[in-house]
Parts: sequence; structure tokens; C-alpha cells
Amino acid sequence: MSETVLKLDHVNKYFGGVHAVQDMSFSLEKGELAGLIGPNGAGKTTIFNLITGVYDVYSGSILFCGEDITPYKTYEVIRKGIARTFQNLRLFPRSTVLENVMTACQQHYQYGFFEATTHLGRWKSLERTIRDQSMALLERVGLDALAEQAAGTLPYGHQRRLEIARALSLQPRLLLLDEPAAGMNPDEVQDLNGLITTIHRDFDLTILVIEHHMELVMEICPHIICMNFGAKIAEGDPDHIQNHPEILKAYLGEEVLEA
Repeated sequence: MSETVLKLDHVNKYFGGVHAVQDMSFSLEKGELAGLIGPNGAGKTTIFNLITGVYDVYSGSILFCGEDITPYKTYEVIRKGIARTFQNLRLFPRSTVLENVMTACQQHYQYGFFEATTHLGRWKSLERTIRDQSMALLERVGLDALAEQAAGTLPYGHQRRLEIARALSLQPRLLLLDEPAAGMNPDEVQDLNGLITTIHRDFDLTILVIEHHMELVMEICPHIICMNFGAKIAEGDPDHIQNHPEILKAYLGEEVLEA
């Protein structure tokens, strides 16, 4: 029997007089790899911000593994098992690649103030565990050889991979990827495809991807939700989506369809 990991039920969001998200409903089952697509300004990142508690929901509800997380703050959502990357990179640029991942990984381990300030007691063993786990994640995304390099000096594609590693260090059940292929060339997009499908399989994750690279979404996502002007206009498999007249209109324009 399938388990519903994420369910949006008639979710609405306003910014002043702008109806940014309109009566949005969809659900993801455990283990799905799904895509959320739409033109610029369609409201895709706003959906992520509502799921993760960055924005308050105006009306409707968001359920995670059957629990209503609609009123939760961001830190509470993360503790429940949801992690995300961002459309605009949110790394610590002066910290090393390894330190970026260790910072997120540390939330799973606790030691007292005395141990933290004196580096006595459990501090050494826990720091070693955190370092080992962080290095293992960097190896999975192909960045282990760059562990001591400052994150801000990495090529853009590598910084995207680092964000994914940091999100994985939170040990999520649901991973939200906000335009992970932004700024990448076609070869890098293909490599990213492989990375996403590998972590989806190996980490037993449910993943929702926002992406403008249609070839990425069509290749790796069996379930696709398309939105425009804040509303869902279609949902289904890649064949259904790429031939849907409302989606062609949203991406290509009505004039193109009528030509």
C-alpha cells in the first residue's frame, strides 16, 4: 500500500492583491521523483516556500506523511524530514566545502556547552563522526577531492552539487530541489540527471524538482505538475505533459499555437 508523503490541499497564497498560488492541490507518494514546471513567475518557488514554512499559507493545508504542517516554522519542517536547495545559492562562501556540509550535519548530534567550548568529553568522537559522514556525502556528489576548498571559489555547477550534499546531510524523507540545473551547460545537466536519479534510488527519497530545463524533467520525472499564473494547469506523465495544449500555450504562447 502506497504512502502519501506530501499533500497540498486547495492551498492559496496572496501577496497584497496578487493571487500568487491559486487553489493548488497535488500529492506525492513515497519514493516518487516528480517535477514542478511552469514559466517564470508561475509560482513554483512560492510553492516550495509554503511547504517549508518560509511563507504562511493564506488558506488550505499542507500535509507531510499525514501530519498537518501548515502552521509550522521552517526549523520545525526541517526536523520533520523536509530539506531543500535554493534557486539562488545559499552556501557559506568563505567556509570550506566540508564545513558547509558539517554545519548542516551537526543538527543530528548534541553535546553540552562545556564540551563545545573545551573540546572534551564526546566532542572529539562526535566531530569525527560528523566529518566522516560529511565526507561520504561529498564523495557521493563528486566533491570529496575539493573538501578543503572555499565553497565560494567552486565552479557554479559544483556549488549546485554542494547544496544537494548539504541538503542530504539533513537526512530528509522529502527533498525539494529548486532549479538544480540553473546555469549549467548541457553536459553538466546530463551529469546532474545521473546524480539526481542515483540519490533518489540510493537514499530511498521522495524528490520534487523545480526546473526550467525541460529535458531534465522529461527524462527523469515520471510525474510532472505544471502551473501558470499560480494555478495548476496540468498533471501527469511526460507524454501527457509535453502534448498538453495549455502547457504549449504557457510556454510557447497562443500565437504560436494558432500559427
